[in-house]
Amino acid sequence: MKIFTFFSITLTCVFFGNVVSNANPLSYEAIFNFGDSISDTGNADKTHPPFPSNSPYGSTYFKHPAGRLSDGRLIIDFIAEAYGLPFLPAYLNLTKDEDIKKGVNFAFSGATALDFEYFIRNGVDKPATDKSLSIQLGWFKKIKPSICKSKEGEIGGNDIIAHLSYKNVTGLRELVPPMVEAITNAIIVLINEGAVELAVPGNFPIGCISGVLTVVNSTQKDDYDQFSCLIGYNTFVEYYNGQLKQAIDTLRQKHPKVKIMYFDYYNDAKRLFQTPQQYGFTSDKKEIIKACCGASGTYNVDVHISCGSPATTVCPDPSKLINWDGAHFTEAAYKQITKGLVEGPFVNPSLKSPPFKIV
Repeated sequence: MKIFTFFSITLTCVFFGNVVSNANPLSYEAIFNFGDSISDTGNADKTHPPFPSNSPYGSTYFKHPAGRLSDGRLIIDFIAEAYGLPFLPAYLNLTKDEDIKKGVNFAFSGATALDFEYFIRNGVDKPATDKSLSIQLGWFKKIKPSICKSKEGEIGGNDIIAHLSYKNVTGLRELVPPMVEAITNAIIVLINEGAVELAVPGNFPIGCISGVLTVVNSTQKDDYDQFSCLIGYNTFVEYYNGQLKQAIDTLRQKHPKVKIMYFDYYNDAKRLFQTPQQYGFTSDKKEIIKACCGASGTYNVDVHISCGSPATTVCPDPSKLINWDGAHFTEAAYKQITKGLVEGPFVNPSLKSPPFKIV
């Protein structure tokens, strides 16, 4: 089985398996996903109290909570649909005889690229979970014998958020070397496990995320660009992405037989904030930066009140906004980002052509 691997600063890593078969014309036959809440489809849900049945999470597509921290489908769901594959079962929800030949999702909400011990050593608030990238890689290794007979074959968003209260933008740059090293080491592990195609995305423009805007709460007009995003935080992400791309270039030189693609999450998502009306979102500059589900405040976010709590409200039409709950995007935003990856210009070199359109 050929393995295609997909990493992300938001802690997303996807293996696309492609078995040469005349009976199956699909571009990829399996996806194995690693990440955090950007792509978790039920692992954290397994270990936490379930959302009430009337929770707004999942309401747009599933009509009930479905283990995803959005109102509907995530990027990983849209990618699976585009390549004719089922939604990925969460690793912790697998049953004894469940068929996993078409993929498994190891992503866990709150997970980080850096190991749990890093935060303890550096005196930073511990992440919400210890299910870091290395733990998820361990899960994959446990089930690999049942999916691979031969050797052929969005990480770090929480790392940054954990340090927002402790470091200014300049201080955040100290995180870049260990984060890039953690991702690089994980990629090497996966190459050694048989990965031959990898896609490594950069981070989203966090300066446009309503939760970050709320936490930073700058009163300086010059801190914001014309789209109301924090310039310094987006500049930091550009720096991080540049360092990550340099690491990717080094990996390409060391592993010339492995195809490593860069997923440009930053520009893919930023365009939505720059010309929202072009993609079906509201053109109101004040509304587009707000969270759909949340409490009061400039950005409809209260860090002490979670989406779905009695004190929160949900916008009338989630498809008109990009931000969902202050930390995650709406299904409509994830759909547009996925189209930019699968059908658009934000992957270099490109993915294989999908057999289905993203709808």
